[in-house]
Amino acid sequence: MGEEPPASGPPLRTVESVFVVSEIHTDRDGVVYVGRPRVDPETVMRELWPAFHEDGYDLELSVRNDRYALVARPHSVGLDGVPWTNLALFVATVVSTLFAGALWYQIDPIANPGEIWRAWPFTVAILFVLGVHEMGHYVMSRYHRVNASLPYFIPVPTLIGTLGAVIKMNGRMPSRKALFDIGVAGPLAGLVATVVVTVVGLHLDPVHAPEELAESADAIELRLGYPPLLEGLAAAFDRPLYRDDATTMVNPVVIGGWVGMFVTFLNLIPVGQLDGGHILRSMIGGAQEAVAALVPGALLALAGYLYYVSGYGAQAVSVWVLWGLLTTLIAAAGPVRPVVEERLGWPRFVLGVVTFALGLLCFVPVPFEIVS
Repeated sequence: MGEEPPASGPPLRTVESVFVVSEIHTDRDGVVYVGRPRVDPETVMRELWPAFHEDGYDLELSVRNDRYALVARPHSVGLDGVPWTNLALFVATVVSTLFAGALWYQIDPIANPGEIWRAWPFTVAILFVLGVHEMGHYVMSRYHRVNASLPYFIPVPTLIGTLGAVIKMNGRMPSRKALFDIGVAGPLAGLVATVVVTVVGLHLDPVHAPEELAESADAIELRLGYPPLLEGLAAAFDRPLYRDDATTMVNPVVIGGWVGMFVTFLNLIPVGQLDGGHILRSMIGGAQEAVAALVPGALLALAGYLYYVSGYGAQAVSVWVLWGLLTTLIAAAGPVRPVVEERLGWPRFVLGVVTFALGLLCFVPVPFEIVS
């Protein structure tokens, strides 16, 4: 029969319960079991993948020239050396958010580049809410032995200096429970960080713009739409939001909280491999794809309503046009399909419903509007 299976792997009798092994050998890919399945290939993977995964292997079933082979590759969920790319992107994002934050603090970063360090509270707020969100995913990935990278921050010269952060997951998802836990951990952890940042920011001094600048004919005003969660926190702590004061705005740390809420809502859109797609796929199985197919149309309909009925400008509704197009592509790519399709227990199901409800508290129809 060839070589024996690895001592750390599942016993041969476990494999042969669904797969008749005629040969075992090792190569650079790992351990290869050559033979034929006793049942359909999907059942083979569903029965054997958890056992191999528990023993530290990723499993694939391949077919070449009518010969079946189970390939078991050792996997690691730890760090492999110094994550230089992650560190470089993090440093670049620190710089880009300091530059963007300077504008919120009424500092000209071009004329006074040495003063941008004063925007450090904004940078800490942004990186904290984004980092905690992604670390929620990372910690639960490690818990379920799914290989995941550390967060990659994305530095871009926008009004907040970044397009967010992502982690990269490799290998198959073990189960719907693992998919749910990994998917829900990011929004919930990020939302806790967002609330902390928002409350701190509401208690910091507001920022004042020079009156002559606010009254200038060339002045451009950025109006943020505040979601119910931010409105509620401001009311709970009796803190003003300075809506009607053209020369005063909330402390930029509050903008970090606003970003956290906006990111939470976007991530909970239930399509494809967004967090909301992971959570809903775990909760209702394959029916999630039917829901995801409706989402792009709903977002485009929202944009149309705001533009044609409510009278908002094209710029104010463009975010939903963009996300309508993006979710079309994301939904077409499909969701993650876990190996084990067991139903979630009711505690997780209820937590999923609560998470989507919290996401709705982070929604605002017009997130921002630029007014000349």
